Amino acid sequence: MRLFENKKKTEEYKKRAHDLVAQMTLEEKVSQMLFNAPAIERLGVPAYNWWNEALHGVARAGTATVFPQAIAMAAAFDEELVHEVGDAVSTEARGKFNAQQQFGDRDIYKGLTMWSPNVNIFRDPRWGRGHETYGEDPFLTGRLGGAFVRGMQGDDPDYLKVAACAKHFAVHSGPEDLRHEFDAEVSKQDLFETYLPAFKELVRDEGVEAVMGAYNRVNGEPCCGSETLLKDILRGRWGFDGHVVSDCWAIKDFYLGHHVTANARQAAVLAVTNGCDVNCGEVFVNLVQAVREGLIGEDKITQACERLFTTRMKLGLFEEPGKVPYDSIDYSVVDSPAMKALDLDAAKRCLTLLKNDGLLPLDKTKIKTLGVIGPNADNRRALVGNYEGTASRYETVLEGLEDYLGSDVRVVYSQGCHLFMDRAEHLGQANDRLSEVKAVCRESDVVVAVLGLDPSLEGEEGDQGNAHASGDKKDLRLPGLQEQILKAIVESGKPVVLVVLSGSALALDWAEENVSAILQGWYPGARGGTAIAQTLFGDNCPEGRLPVTFYSEGQTLPDFTDYAMKGRTYRYLDSEPLYPFGYGLSYTAFAFDREALSSDTVTADGLTVTCRVKNTGAYASRIPVQVYVKARRPGTPNAQLKGLKKVALAPGEEKDVTIALPAAAFGLYDDQGVLRVEEGDYDVFVGQSQPDGRSRALLGAAPTALRAVCREGFAL
Repeated sequence: MRLFENKKKTEEYKKRAHDLVAQMTLEEKVSQMLFNAPAIERLGVPAYNWWNEALHGVARAGTATVFPQAIAMAAAFDEELVHEVGDAVSTEARGKFNAQQQFGDRDIYKGLTMWSPNVNIFRDPRWGRGHETYGEDPFLTGRLGGAFVRGMQGDDPDYLKVAACAKHFAVHSGPEDLRHEFDAEVSKQDLFETYLPAFKELVRDEGVEAVMGAYNRVNGEPCCGSETLLKDILRGRWGFDGHVVSDCWAIKDFYLGHHVTANARQAAVLAVTNGCDVNCGEVFVNLVQAVREGLIGEDKITQACERLFTTRMKLGLFEEPGKVPYDSIDYSVVDSPAMKALDLDAAKRCLTLLKNDGLLPLDKTKIKTLGVIGPNADNRRALVGNYEGTASRYETVLEGLEDYLGSDVRVVYSQGCHLFMDRAEHLGQANDRLSEVKAVCRESDVVVAVLGLDPSLEGEEGDQGNAHASGDKKDLRLPGLQEQILKAIVESGKPVVLVVLSGSALALDWAEENVSAILQGWYPGARGGTAIAQTLFGDNCPEGRLPVTFYSEGQTLPDFTDYAMKGRTYRYLDSEPLYPFGYGLSYTAFAFDREALSSDTVTADGLTVTCRVKNTGAYASRIPVQVYVKARRPGTPNAQLKGLKKVALAPGEEKDVTIALPAAAFGLYDDQGVLRVEEGDYDVFVGQSQPDGRSRALLGAAPTALRAVCREGFAL
């Protein structure tokens, strides 16, 4: 039993919170609804800062393990791994918190309320913050986000390890430069089919303690004050019992950007009336005057305050020292050898092989000199993504290869070009590293080109150097001179491996046609360079799969501001991508047989899928067994991922796999937001990819198609 399932204990905490808040003045209650809540000494309430981050490690508070960015973790297609990382992150969080408390440090980024994970849907590859998410698919996002929440919040029946937060609720995925004024217009069908399922899973099934509202409006309502989202759906339809936090300074957008209220006082009232409990910002200071003017009842303030203190009670922040089991976690867990080992393992399991004509894995006994070229080869920022902590050591791709090869193989390096500008040196001429690139190629037997992006080019508004796009991408091309440099490398005639470090899909058409191998490295964490080196030389077998669609350069994307799902993501795409969602190559091979359904009839009890999978190659590895469902009637989405299990297999080993498909796996939302399983036929695909033509062409194999029928439709 986890704490959120322990109703008796939760009621005890609610009673304690009620009794404490009842002793507070209006001014004191309002002060506790700010992210930097001050102490109330007369009641023994210590100061508490609600703002902390833990997207892929404890962030912004000094040394911590920097795990692969969320989008990289998504590529592992592995719930158990994400759960293990979530547990490790919360362990470090407690270790750091316990030490900080001992020394009286209650600053920002020092609390136990972690504003992670980000379960927004990466609907458009141009969105700069997409690498904070688990990709474009609602099912995968919900499963991985749920696994992270379980790891973060722990399994103690009496206390939360940390409080996780599902963000940004809801319908939020750019454009970054418009977010403070943007109205995301979306149909009920797309709202419930795409944008809400992951949030619903985290709230209903995983007991996430907090939900953060988004900056934008949805159908005219600002998310942090939306009656539809916060009252009707979150608390009403889903029964959410935790607290809601605004995104930072989002509530002042009500009157400065969205113009739905006239002033700060009205904005604060709108937010609290609809269920926002804590303000990352300062607008809630106006609540005292709002109560006195009769704009809001004090009971609403009391209710919000009680929710917040219930969370603090669940975290054990009002217990005697030593009573909470997590109090025993020592600072020694932070950046420990065990954490570093998990970080390396996670990085290796995220890497996604997109092309291999047989060049990989490399054999170091056949290489005297290895060329390493590119602006991301020695770029620490391209390891970590955003919302990151500080690693005690970073291992870039260049460093990883140098350490791996030692004195056996000479490594020669060139930056190749700037990440996005036309010269590496300010006073140099354009393309000022080209001659060096050609010299390195001439010296080398094999060249590893390390290109892509880093968080200076994609991320949150205000954090990036690409001020023209506020963190979003203008297009999907490799920036600056990178493709020119890649062409020069290929023209040398030497075998070329392309390693792409990025948090999003890039158009790699030219590389697909012209280089021997392509490895998508994502933002692989502080140990990413070592993971990539071990993978290129065959000590690790790549097992990642794409959590997003990689579009071709010539494909036309829908308008960035259009939130309709038509033409977006693999679920609604009507053209062939370069690399499909769910795709990834391996150094080994897998065979499937004995695929079957427990029944050929879909009922409210759902079905189970069984199969046997065998590793028929020479490398030990893991494979994510993927199950897709397609309703065989017009106007329905493409086959959608509805089942997943990661299986580890030694060479020659085979295992039987069972995956449950609940009735909801066959359901689709109607235009009123009702989930229905309609009468008719359904295809169930079982294998290592989705059933699209491009996946079949790239893999040389197709998933097995099974058929089920619903004889009488029903609503869920």
